[in-house]
Amino acid sequence: MNIPFLGNRRQKTVVPDPEGIAELLAECELLRSQADRAGVRLDDSPASLEALDQLVPRWRDDEESSTWLGNDAGLYLGTVIVRTVPGAGWEIRADGQPVVRLTSGREFDVVDAGQEWAANGVPELSQLYAEVAEA
Repeated sequence: MNIPFLGNRRQKTVVPDPEGIAELLAECELLRSQADRAGVRLDDSPASLEALDQLVPRWRDDEESSTWLGNDAGLYLGTVIVRTVPGAGWEIRADGQPVVRLTSGREFDVVDAGQEWAANGVPELSQLYAEVAEA
């Protein structure tokens, strides 16, 4: 029996759209804005990671900005990996954290790496990319 005003009691299982998730995670608005102001073009290439590593870290003076920027830096690193390393893809862990998984099964917490980069400048994003790309 289907009574519309009672609603549908069955939960529909929704399978996330991998391309939609990838596009959403690739936005990185704060990082793209900061990079644009510094004259760095973020074109989702490994070379753009090297350019980001060369930015003067003025954001470290503002803890809130640094946290957001670190999150965006990690998502951008993940975006470059997913778009350039064959077989790499986004996965959302049970705790909601987006990670990059390689065909080997190896998992990279790119957001954590981005947070470290924003706070300390190390490890460099381009270095992390190189490690993932050769794995």
